[in-house]
Amino acid sequence: MFGLFKAKNIKIFSPLDGKIVQLEDVPDEVFSKKLIGDGIAIIPSSSTVVSPIKGVVSRLFSTSHAFSIKSDDIEVMVHIGLDTVELNGKGFEALVKEGDKVGIGTPIIRADIEYIKSQGKDIITPVVVSSEKEIEVQKHKVSMVREGELLLEAKFL
Repeated sequence: MFGLFKAKNIKIFSPLDGKIVQLEDVPDEVFSKKLIGDGIAIIPSSSTVVSPIKGVVSRLFSTSHAFSIKSDDIEVMVHIGLDTVELNGKGFEALVKEGDKVGIGTPIIRADIEYIKSQGKDIITPVVVSSEKEIEVQKHKVSMVREGELLLEAKFL
């Protein structure tokens, strides 16, 4: 009966409020060509970015412009804006540290969206799912999303 075991799908919730953009339409090839994983992007209308899954903060960039949460055979990366690493942390405040256990909705980073835009940076925020196992990412939202709403689902193949 080993062949009948099927891994459960993992639900991924929106880390912020905003307008949905398909990952293929993000003006950065690392994301649009899905080089680090599949997912979706959000043009944020809120400033606090929360955890999209329950897990552990596996990576928090030193400039606080991006983070990853690892859980149940998947890792979800949230990258706030494009080329925002160039701001050297200005406009970003980390609210957790690497290794912290977090729940869905735990605040991770506070971003000053107006400051980021004033520096000429695109605020589009990719939410990318990766796994060592083969997965298919199903999208659940098409236009607008609110923080905490179901955004994606990782389906194990």
